[in-house]
Amino acid sequence: MSSVSPVAGQGSAQGVLSQAQIEAIIEQGLGALPLDNQRVLVLIPDATRSMPMPLFFRLVTKHLLPRARAVNFLVALGTHAPMSDDALLALVGLTREQKASQYPNVRLLNHAWDDPDALTLLGTIPADEIEQLAGGRLRQDVPVRLNRLVLEYDHLLVCGPVFPHEVVGFSGGNKYFFPGIAGSDIINFTHWLGALLTSYDVIGTKDTAVRRVIDRAASFIPRPRHALCPVVTHEGTAGLYVGTPEAAWAAAADLSAQRHILWRDRPYQQVLSVLPAMYDEMWVGAKGMYKTDPAIADGGEVIIYAPHVRHVSHVHGKILQQVGYHVRDYFVAQWDKFKHLSWGVLAHSTHLKGKGSYVNGVERPRINVTLATGISEGECRALNLGYRDPAGIEPASFAGRESEGVLYVPKAGEYLYRVKAT
Repeated sequence: MSSVSPVAGQGSAQGVLSQAQIEAIIEQGLGALPLDNQRVLVLIPDATRSMPMPLFFRLVTKHLLPRARAVNFLVALGTHAPMSDDALLALVGLTREQKASQYPNVRLLNHAWDDPDALTLLGTIPADEIEQLAGGRLRQDVPVRLNRLVLEYDHLLVCGPVFPHEVVGFSGGNKYFFPGIAGSDIINFTHWLGALLTSYDVIGTKDTAVRRVIDRAASFIPRPRHALCPVVTHEGTAGLYVGTPEAAWAAAADLSAQRHILWRDRPYQQVLSVLPAMYDEMWVGAKGMYKTDPAIADGGEVIIYAPHVRHVSHVHGKILQQVGYHVRDYFVAQWDKFKHLSWGVLAHSTHLKGKGSYVNGVERPRINVTLATGISEGECRALNLGYRDPAGIEPASFAGRESEGVLYVPKAGEYLYRVKAT
């Protein structure tokens, strides 16, 4: 990992930055980059990540458009569903009229991970190197396939938040390239590597095998790369760092560890994770489990409460309905049966189910995962998940009961709960 200091940055373990402070960091950070007369492609998150994107869009364009030859935005969807034109406009806080009158030449684009014509092969990480990076867990050639738009621009700029993450440890930085705008090969590989490590052990960890693979893959990109890495809390933006994706991310991850990890004295027997509206499927809403898993006692339960969620996954639902949700060892012990399926989907399955064992055909998860959503009881049982009728749950009744071993998380998915070492 690079030890180079960010070009610009500021953050605090308490409080948030003002808009003036955010703009000053952006102005200083972008001002130090050679962007005059350059075509700049900005990678941004979709609506499943908390970030004041309208503010950042306005400030980035304010300080880039007078200098750059072109400034366009590409949503780093990974394998999420593409956003509609109206959703793209809402993401950056514009009406159709504002877009047409104020930003007529700024394009808002979706990544197309499953369109071969939208991708280009930049190279291959050889199996020997992968084995070293992955700590011996996997050994295979990994193609570095990326959205071909990266070759049509002079400078690439990541603009996305850093949170604890179930696959890579902390999100942000080069993750906006892989899986953000990557092809399925490396998306599936990195997610399955993360599954082998387990979300329980990876989440909130800065140095991980998956991050090492992602950073190595990013070194194949033949264009200058920089990043704006904010640390966003429920109260506002706690910090912002601008520099190389490696250095800016490293500084933001350190601050995220202070702001997003909530330490508890003892584990809980039951957790109610209330999902906000930005999670409209379990594919992304499973974060309500990932972020509380390390704070749940063995044999405990997490209830994911989201009456508005009616789908497991808009994109990957068919495969999930086929395999269900299982612990890692369920798949590893029967690898020949499952290895032909999407490794990324298998990884999601294990992440939501959590740690556990599979011995002599018997699966024993560490904790119980129960859905109180718009997904029917029959579908939950078929998926190997628990079910509770959301109409029978009063979320507020779970509040204030930590002394009883019950944790209430009113806006789940971004803050990580952990138990202090004893």
